[in-house]
Amino acid sequence: MTARMASAVDDLSGGRLVLGLGAGWQVREHELFGYDLLEPAARFDRFEEGLEVITRLLNSDAPVTVEGKYFQLHEAALLPRPIRPGGPRIAIGGNGQKRTLPYVVRYAGEWNAVYLPAEKMKSLNNKLDLLLDSAGRPQESVRRSVMLGCLFGRDPEKVKEKITSSNRTYEAWRQLGAIVGTGDQIREQLHEVEQTGVQRVMLQWLDLDDIEGISDLAREIL
Repeated sequence: MTARMASAVDDLSGGRLVLGLGAGWQVREHELFGYDLLEPAARFDRFEEGLEVITRLLNSDAPVTVEGKYFQLHEAALLPRPIRPGGPRIAIGGNGQKRTLPYVVRYAGEWNAVYLPAEKMKSLNNKLDLLLDSAGRPQESVRRSVMLGCLFGRDPEKVKEKITSSNRTYEAWRQLGAIVGTGDQIREQLHEVEQTGVQRVMLQWLDLDDIEGISDLAREIL
């Protein structure tokens, strides 16, 4: 069903969809909708099987049969076929080296890292390049993106206020991979992220009611 919905939305939007896929992490979210989150090893086994199902359905003009532990398909066909060959770009999120990065190499067109300081992001990005080289896949075939925390203030006093109320120090936020400061500081930190090979940054704005603040941030950055 995920593959069918993604294919339809991609077609309707003129090829604008990025299909983000992950193993899952939030217990409450799964319990609300009646899904078993599973222990980590089984969760990633299920995720890998799901990736295989989705990518085969999106790429195969012939019916697909899968006899897996978690998913079973019997001559399933995705019709109508995606307008874009292979369907939407698949993005896989996570920082794991043992399973996440190899999944990116096998199945994805984008790797989305989460909360990484620049030096760690550069290290994992280099690791992904090596895995792509080993698989005979061009490094540029996988877009690199990262989601980072964001504490922005119009002036140093506002930044200090936000840091103090968060119960973390500036250094602790930066080590978590958050972007912190005034507009000038954030632009400088984003430049550091760009130097690691990242092509797109998502700033996580958790103060949802602060519309004025996010507008100020947009003006400072854009």
